[in-house]
Amino acid sequence: MKPHPFVEGESCLLYDDKGKQYLLALDSAKQFHSDRGMIPHTAIVGQDEGSKVTSSKGVDAVVMRPRLADYVLKMKRGAAVMYPKDAGALITWADISPGDTVLEAGTGSGALTLGLSRAVGTSGSVITVERRDDHQAHARKLIAGFRGSTPGNIEFRIGDVEEFVAEIEPDRIVLDLPEPWLVAPIAGEHLTGGGVLASYLPTVPQVQQLRESMDRSNAFIEMDTFEILMRSWAVTGRSVRPEHRMVGHTGFITIGRRRL
Repeated sequence: MKPHPFVEGESCLLYDDKGKQYLLALDSAKQFHSDRGMIPHTAIVGQDEGSKVTSSKGVDAVVMRPRLADYVLKMKRGAAVMYPKDAGALITWADISPGDTVLEAGTGSGALTLGLSRAVGTSGSVITVERRDDHQAHARKLIAGFRGSTPGNIEFRIGDVEEFVAEIEPDRIVLDLPEPWLVAPIAGEHLTGGGVLASYLPTVPQVQQLRESMDRSNAFIEMDTFEILMRSWAVTGRSVRPEHRMVGHTGFITIGRRRL
């Protein structure tokens, strides 16, 4: 992909000379301030990714577009977000691919919505459902702020996801809801054959209720529940060791495929 300059309204990840990162929403009326000096946003807009900009104190900083993982972890979220380690695993094991129609609930802060949008590509679609108007409004702002506009393959709806399953008949249903077991029977009727129901839950009792509901529907095979643990390693010369902290349990992913 050819380089293209930063535009107003998109996000920028600024690295100072000490490697510290700052997430900025580019606005020509604003300035970035730190102990390393001031940088007007106008000095970033129009620059190519990877460029250096100089602060009022003569300190250089590097500007990059945030990766999706960077954006999810640093954005000013409202509802809790799914960690990148979990989102990546869910998208892979739910086998979400270009051209798929994905029904998602709830939208939350829009982090997973962005990942789903990338996975289905321009030939697919993501219909994301949120119960609360204020949560959806916040998610819309964050989704648009990632690259400056909302991807054209995302459609927003307000209500309960159960209301839309029969109408859409999606290829995949992705749930980040406290009571996904209420959706499982309807998903078992209206998912396409071989379609996948994927759910993200924080506690064992919730997982148990979901799996019981999926079992009772007699509509799913290849059911699996798992968690993802992530540990970074420190690599400095010949010193190679695991970091003292790791991202342990954050939630359980449950997957099931619809049989006809």
